[in-house]
Amino acid sequence: MATAIKRGEEAVVISGAHKGKRGKVLQILRERNRVIVEGVAIIKRHTKARSEKEKGGIIEREAAIDLSNVMLASRFDAKRAKRPAPAAKA
Repeated sequence: MATAIKRGEEAVVISGAHKGKRGKVLQILRERNRVIVEGVAIIKRHTKARSEKEKGGIIEREAAIDLSNVMLASRFDAKRAKRPAPAAKA
């Protein structure tokens, strides 16, 4: 399946726990149909020290989210601009 989203473009999460967050696309995992977006879905990984130079500890990094939950920011903004303003309540 061809994707409209490419690495380096700005994307918006349109559904799920991180709905509304924006960020740059860091990586696309086509075989798993997932995408990694900068600053979205931060997880903590506990790593073991492999050598004296490389220290262990808790590392925060982005987790992959499903491609269907992400939309290009330019398309998202265009759709939002088309939407009529909500009516004021009296």
